[in-house]
Amino acid sequence: MRKNIFIILITVLFVNCKQSTTAQLQTSASDIADIMNFLASDDLGGRDTGSEGLEKAAHFIEEEFKKYKVAPYFETYRDVFDVKGIETYNVVGFLKGTDKELAKEVIVLGAHFDHIGSGKEVNGDVIANGANDNAAGSSAVISLAKQFAQLKNNKRSILFVLFGAEERGLLGSEHLAKVLKEKKVDLYAMVNFEMIGVPLNDKSYKAYITGFDKSNMAEKINEYAGSELIGYLAKAKEFQLFMRSDNYPFYKQFNVPCQTISTFDFTNYNYYHHVDDEVSEMNFEFMADLINSCIPVITKMANTPQKEIKLN
Repeated sequence: MRKNIFIILITVLFVNCKQSTTAQLQTSASDIADIMNFLASDDLGGRDTGSEGLEKAAHFIEEEFKKYKVAPYFETYRDVFDVKGIETYNVVGFLKGTDKELAKEVIVLGAHFDHIGSGKEVNGDVIANGANDNAAGSSAVISLAKQFAQLKNNKRSILFVLFGAEERGLLGSEHLAKVLKEKKVDLYAMVNFEMIGVPLNDKSYKAYITGFDKSNMAEKINEYAGSELIGYLAKAKEFQLFMRSDNYPFYKQFNVPCQTISTFDFTNYNYYHHVDDEVSEMNFEFMADLINSCIPVITKMANTPQKEIKLN
């Protein structure tokens, strides 16, 4: 009897300890603020392609990856390519899967970290800081890299990608998608984060997904989250957002589910490509909540025995 009670107590302690550890790994609003305050600062000058500010942003991301032992996917973290004679790059971190067979399959979590540099002057300010577009999405990828590097519970491999030259026409994602295709990477799915800095207006769900009807990704995300995390936004289809973000080159190359999570609904943010797209406009509590809601989703995606997310 005592032995059985002892075993039960040990089991309860183990489960509680595991749950406590997971809770401790949750991203906080202050964690997001730290990343955002750097990436969208005036010191980075709007992170235009080829700029010193973009270089500073890339170095910051690399240091974050190093800190949490997220390995470089290539010889370095940088996937270098050319944009009309300007050398630029994607920043690519890699977390190898823990399962011998499933590790051969890859999930890409991405966001672009470049922006437009400058914009129309407002009260003497010309720096387009790009807080919502897309330091916000970048903060999600960096935060998820940190979480999964510590959890070490992904059977499938994960690439954490910060894309360059998105603002020049999805050039960074186009380049990397071709490189991975040439390497014969077995891509399961690609989840992109774009403009997640403020909540949706009057919606029951936290975010929408582009290309909603192209796959069962939204359905599976909600199933894995155990809540209505993702919904449908008619405006996303009307403005063809599926083809206007870094998910699209991967979809074209691999023909697998590649979609973007966003909360910009055309009514909740007035500063698209505007110098007032500043950190002060961001809702860090909401962002942290959304990112934390994605952790069990990505965990399930990385661990199901079969590829459950499929094109329709």
